[in-house]
Amino acid sequence: GFDRPPSGPLPRLGLILEAAPEEAPAVRRTLAALLAQDHRDWCLALRWRGPPPAGMPADPRISGDVLPAGAALGHLRPGDELAPDALTHLAAAFAGEEPADLAYADSETETPGGPRPALKPGWSPDLALTTLYPGRPLLVAASLAARSGWRPDEGARALLLSSALAGPERVRRIPRILCRTVPDAQDPDGHAADLAQALRRTGAPAVVARRGDVLDLDWPLPEPAPLVSVIVPTRDRPDLLRVAVRGVLHDTDYPAIELVIVDNGSTDPAVAALYAEWAADPRVRRLDRPGPFNFSRLVNDGAAASRGAVLVLLNNDVEVLHPDWLSAMVRQALRPGIGAVGAKLLFGSGRIQHAGVVVGLGGRAGHILRNRPADTPGHLRRLTVAHEVAGVTAACLAVARDKFEAVGGLDAETFPIDFNDIDLCLRLGARGWTSIWTPRATLAHHESVSRGPSVGPARARFEAEGDRFAARWRAVIRDDPYYHPAFSVTTFGEELE
Repeated sequence: GFDRPPSGPLPRLGLILEAAPEEAPAVRRTLAALLAQDHRDWCLALRWRGPPPAGMPADPRISGDVLPAGAALGHLRPGDELAPDALTHLAAAFAGEEPADLAYADSETETPGGPRPALKPGWSPDLALTTLYPGRPLLVAASLAARSGWRPDEGARALLLSSALAGPERVRRIPRILCRTVPDAQDPDGHAADLAQALRRTGAPAVVARRGDVLDLDWPLPEPAPLVSVIVPTRDRPDLLRVAVRGVLHDTDYPAIELVIVDNGSTDPAVAALYAEWAADPRVRRLDRPGPFNFSRLVNDGAAASRGAVLVLLNNDVEVLHPDWLSAMVRQALRPGIGAVGAKLLFGSGRIQHAGVVVGLGGRAGHILRNRPADTPGHLRRLTVAHEVAGVTAACLAVARDKFEAVGGLDAETFPIDFNDIDLCLRLGARGWTSIWTPRATLAHHESVSRGPSVGPARARFEAEGDRFAARWRAVIRDDPYYHPAFSVTTFGEELE
């Protein structure tokens, strides 16, 4: 574990510290912590913006060199104080048979209300690009820094952005607080400029989008836009179905939609009247699939009967709130490395119903930050940007058809009603396709209004499916990579255990 110091020789680390002369007291604190490190094989390039102040500690490892030599490189800010074992743990990440490309650890920042921890998720490149969440301490293998095209005069932010875009294969997150950092000066313009330059350099197709004080990425939509098949399983409940269908057909600005309604034996004459009303719309198709309710099979049948390059699973109790929801999801689903894409779903009360699924929450899988206010930013401001998650709900889920078919669709035998969506996400993940949750698609979900709460035999079936899910995914349930191990799995998330 992380409490035993690693054995064997550890590599040299190269650190960079840039400071103005008036920051001398803060620099002294940083150097004192550095000189007290258990791991002594490091060198520091101390660059002064102006005449260097007198009385700084003298040590042969500290110089004003342009770039320090080391297996890995990292930046410190004046006032940062590393824990005594910080460099030992970080150096260990770059030792051994499979050295890391990049390593980072938790930190805490002094605030007027006391220290505030930054408990960082496992490697989340999209989140890193937009929020810079790895912060400090962060070390990048010298080989990756060179391969990424980063130049030493570009600074710490550019090092992280370039490294993230270069596709590091081995990333080590050390889930313990190894540094007390000074608060970063907010510089969204500099971040945007650095990110735009890094994207240009790597040829990544995204462009930087500023939304208020939030930085985001806009991924391209091909011309012409690909056909999207929206699949809505339903039975009766004409009041809900009318709202859902109107939202897709009339309140969505995406240009190429087909709607496949999979009817599971409706008997309400008002539903028949709706079908008669929609019969003239060439975008609408209906499949009749009466029989016992098997959500997975209804979706798979709808997918098989559809033609779109992108599939969108949509519950009949979801209401469109903004016309651009579908474009936001399709842009993500078309990215080569992305599997399932989920939306921000709000209860009728306006509170959060879905902001991503955490595997292990509640013992199996659960919705994080459920019932919080809609504008909750989340830890490290995650909920303000699109980011990686273990899974998303099928109440509103986009996935490229070829990826859906590659994993065999939803598992209708094992998970006819529940856990089929998170199981799909994890099977996509096992093939290397990451799940993404995006707040750019925000819809209302009048959750399970159509099915009602599970009691009696339905509850027993839910528990049986939950047990099968836990058996299949036991290894993942122990450690959702995007959820910090210090956070509770018995509440709805982000409280310390």
